[in-house]
Amino acid sequence: MKPISHFLVLFALAAASLTASANPPAAAAKPDVAKGEASFGAVCAACHGADGNSGTPAYPKLAQQHPEYLVKQLQEFKSGKRDNAIMKGFASALSEDDMRNIAYWLSSKAAKPGTAKNKELVVLGERIYRGGVADRQIPACSGCHSPTGAGIPSQYPRLSGQHADYAAAQLTAFRGGVRNNNAQMSQVAAKLNDREIQALADYVAGLR
Repeated sequence: MKPISHFLVLFALAAASLTASANPPAAAAKPDVAKGEASFGAVCAACHGADGNSGTPAYPKLAQQHPEYLVKQLQEFKSGKRDNAIMKGFASALSEDDMRNIAYWLSSKAAKPGTAKNKELVVLGERIYRGGVADRQIPACSGCHSPTGAGIPSQYPRLSGQHADYAAAQLTAFRGGVRNNNAQMSQVAAKLNDREIQALADYVAGLR
């Protein structure tokens, strides 16, 4: 009986494998950017600007951001992994398709360049962004976010032209554990002092 039982198990596994091959998982639907634009206009534009270029320094520019990164942030606002009461309320009303539609529409919009304001701080910010701080094991930001601040799609966000106020607030939040949805950034920010955070934020604002 054992050989027959063994044969039946193997036959069942083979049949299951063939069934799976014949019926692969359905691919995710292509993002509907028209719906994304409509959803963004109804829910997000008041704070983030009609085209994703926020005019308020406290709210981030989202235009031309990598869609995978935007979806991840919306998912984490919704789940509470990234703690923000205002964004949690908005994200909780969005489905996965809504998130993808909005994210891909935003990625198609051109980001407006920003400007740095403090020449002295910009010099320090550029030094850290491009070379890090070796004696304190602070890596160069450009290694992940690219020399131009364009980021690396699906992994590291675009920083070029981001509002300095917003960038500084996020680095401070990472440093203090208020924002804890990225262990790598928490480790980096923990080693930065206030002046270095301001310098990096100002440099990033003018980066292009």
